[in-house]
Amino acid sequence: MKVVVFTGAGVSADSGISTFRDSDGLWASYRIEDVCTPEALLRDRATVVEFYNIRRKEMLSKEPNPAHIAIAELEKHFEVEVVTQNVDNLHERAGSTRVTHLHGELTKLRSTANPNLIVDIDGWEQRLDAVAPDGSLLRPHIVFFGEAVPMFERAAEIVSTADIFIIVGTSLAVYPAASLVQYVRNSNVPIYIVDPAALNVRSRNPITHIRERAAVGVPQLVEQLISSLK
Repeated sequence: MKVVVFTGAGVSADSGISTFRDSDGLWASYRIEDVCTPEALLRDRATVVEFYNIRRKEMLSKEPNPAHIAIAELEKHFEVEVVTQNVDNLHERAGSTRVTHLHGELTKLRSTANPNLIVDIDGWEQRLDAVAPDGSLLRPHIVFFGEAVPMFERAAEIVSTADIFIIVGTSLAVYPAASLVQYVRNSNVPIYIVDPAALNVRSRNPITHIRERAAVGVPQLVEQLISSLK
């Protein structure tokens, strides 16, 4: 049986990672237009690189929380794939082995000339003059606002193979990612939502909403799913 887990910022927030909506977090000190658009990279490369260095340093100082660990635990009992909007590596560090990142990865950089030329970064600091193997300047491997989401088709294909679909810690407000729920293949596939907020999810599928934050609700759900196999 295949479980597909779709995660958003609420999962990372429970590890202490700043989100867009934190009133006092990392993003509160920056405008999106200044650090997360192609135009910003061209206009002020230093600020963009610095911003993602800070985010990378923050990520490396945090640890996976019970939600990450519980999702990884599912692999002992189910075929599991994780699709995430998060750019950190906490799912991988918790032990999840099949993770698709919709919006890029902080642990990687890519060529500014060839988006398919992607390299790993050691540590947290990208040097401003760092270049790719093709000689072009490197940039964060992040999908900026206004850019296409290259992994969306793969994510939609993964969701279409789910026997159980779990949505965790996302407001379902960012498109195209929010539309993934529409790719669940038939009305017999149960959908579980773990999020304290009331979400407007339209689906013909049976929906169970666990109104808890990720670190509390996901372990509860995982325990329930594993128990159902006995």
